[in-house]
Amino acid sequence: MSKSVIRDKLVKQEFIVAPGIHDMMTALLANEAGFEIVYASGYWLTASGYGLPDVGIATYTQMLDRVSTVARTSNAAVIADADTGYGGLLNVHHTVRGYEEANISAIHIEDQEFPKKCGHTPGKRCVSKEEMVDKVKVACEARRNPDTLIIARTDAYHVEGFNSAIERGEAYGEAGADIVFIEALTSEEEMRLACRDISKPMMVNMSDGGLTPSRTADELEDMGYALAIFPDITALAANHAVMKALTLLKEQGTSNDPSVPLYNFNAFCKLIGFEDVWAFDKKWARDK
Repeated sequence: MSKSVIRDKLVKQEFIVAPGIHDMMTALLANEAGFEIVYASGYWLTASGYGLPDVGIATYTQMLDRVSTVARTSNAAVIADADTGYGGLLNVHHTVRGYEEANISAIHIEDQEFPKKCGHTPGKRCVSKEEMVDKVKVACEARRNPDTLIIARTDAYHVEGFNSAIERGEAYGEAGADIVFIEALTSEEEMRLACRDISKPMMVNMSDGGLTPSRTADELEDMGYALAIFPDITALAANHAVMKALTLLKEQGTSNDPSVPLYNFNAFCKLIGFEDVWAFDKKWARDK
């Protein structure tokens, strides 16, 4: 997918829905479903790759490996979580360059202190507005491709209040961010006000079970949002299905039950690329 697809949709004011990708099987399934844009979630890529919580434990190198693999596996343009930029201004510059080289289309950084925490959990702390403004400026300057978008996220709402979050969001937009992301608002009224008061395109996090009210794409577009990520729909759906299957196996000693539908094995062999392997083997096989 062209890196410009996100920018093109923003210009055309076409609302964007991006599902979260938590592993590479999910990336392949998103290809099958036909998504043009997907989201590489820091929370879920850390959980699936390392079994760790989203509290700044995964390093830049680890996350670059994960998002690079998503970008290589996916046919879609990838929005990727880059946490705080993994350090100071030089780290932000290095992170943007690395993510861009990995073919990430949009990179979001946040104004939390390190170590950061998931935006929908307690205990967050923010750096100063001025420090984050500098990070946004450095991120914008670091990119080599103008179609690489910078998304500036603020977690100030639960630390400093709604008005501060709006001020920060507007300041980050003025610093050059292409998209502004105010994390974890808790009411529809606040969501509408944020979209009204901030001049840059707005992104919203539709985290299932999170603090922000869950709304449909049409409702979010009506509020004024340009882009919605659904970071945990695939991971939570997969976890629910896996737990049900494991419970069945534990209790009944079988995987064969209509209450636990399974993805077709042969279809997955095709999805993962075995047909190409078989064709290669057939072409190059020698009689012994």
